Amino acid sequence: MTSLSPVSPYDNLSPVAQAAYRARGAAATLAPLPRAAKDDALLAIADALEVRTAEIIEANGKDTARAREAGTSESIVDRLTLTPERVRAIAADVRDVAALPDPVGEVVRGSTLPNGIDLRQVRVPLGVVGIIYEARPNVTVDAAALCLKSGNAVLLRGSSSAYESNTALVRVLRDAVHGAGLPADAVQLVPGESRDSVRELMRARGLVDVLIPRGGASLIKTVVEESTVPVIETGTGNCHVYVDAKADIDMAVDILINSKAQRPSVCNAAETLLVHADIADAFLPRALDALADAGVTVHADERVLTYADASKATVVPATTEDWETEYLSYDIAAGIVDSLEQAVEHIRLWTSGHTEAIVTTSQQAARRFTQLVDSTTVAVNASTRFTDGGQFGFGAEIGISTQKLHARGPMGLPELTSTKYIVTGDGHTR
Repeated sequence: MTSLSPVSPYDNLSPVAQAAYRARGAAATLAPLPRAAKDDALLAIADALEVRTAEIIEANGKDTARAREAGTSESIVDRLTLTPERVRAIAADVRDVAALPDPVGEVVRGSTLPNGIDLRQVRVPLGVVGIIYEARPNVTVDAAALCLKSGNAVLLRGSSSAYESNTALVRVLRDAVHGAGLPADAVQLVPGESRDSVRELMRARGLVDVLIPRGGASLIKTVVEESTVPVIETGTGNCHVYVDAKADIDMAVDILINSKAQRPSVCNAAETLLVHADIADAFLPRALDALADAGVTVHADERVLTYADASKATVVPATTEDWETEYLSYDIAAGIVDSLEQAVEHIRLWTSGHTEAIVTTSQQAARRFTQLVDSTTVAVNASTRFTDGGQFGFGAEIGISTQKLHARGPMGLPELTSTKYIVTGDGHTR
């Protein structure tokens, strides 16, 4: 007679595999939990972040110092940096997530079939979610909060540039989750700093249910092409602002500067300006001066270059590469188009499918633009910077998906769930 061994058969596996197995166990515990239990843990996380801010900032300081010593650009250092104000904002985001409706158990659709069977499709957690991301330690908390609220365990693999910050943050998160009576392994930092641990995570099919990469084009491409785990593809942000012939010039300047310069290091910052030829004489002199005041270098096509001498802007000739570049810096490509359709054609050719904006007083132009442009978000008379889970009222976001599967655009709680069908009969047989 044989009996089940109390010894785990996984003890000899790699640290990454062991973390994944622990995550699966935690996910099984989280899945049936009521909302109150998850919200209590989230509120405990928010409180702990504020109480232990000094510990987090000290660890972050080691990362930023190392980044500057390595010659990292200031825009990337900014994405890496945590301040007391940013930690408080992150904690506030966690509280916002706690206040959101729980998607788990929501009936997506349901009916009574002609044979009397009751059929319901309900939301359920994905299970174990792996996040591979670069530089931004706030993603550590955002991802953990959203996964916890949606009943998922999370495996976090940040970049080595934020290792100290992420280690401190996950320590705070795990302590808070455990203190709230939930399994600490619901939140784990993937062991290891080498690329080997990333590759192993990408190949943990059967242990990890889905991977979400957040970062630059190279990271996303690598994860999409090399992972055997299903991937929700987040995309780079080559975002466009199109100033229509019938734009309000004051509004257009404000939207352009906010889209480009309010925080240029993020994916929803504008990278290309397109201007209708009919409004170029009135708009471009003001726009170029405003961009100069914001410290933005303009990579201009031949037609925009003709306005350069009359402005104080730093203007350089655009190359083909400029139209496809996600600068993440104080740079923007700029060109003149002869029609809305030409603007749309340019966007279709070069966009990453993230966010495009039109500035116009014409309802017809706005309607045409929103019909023709196929990106996750199309803004009318609004900054591209609004493409954000928090701004959309989703709480913190797990990422912005540019694919066309179940998740597209800012990914909130519903996008971190799958569904299952519950079939209830009364002795029914087929």
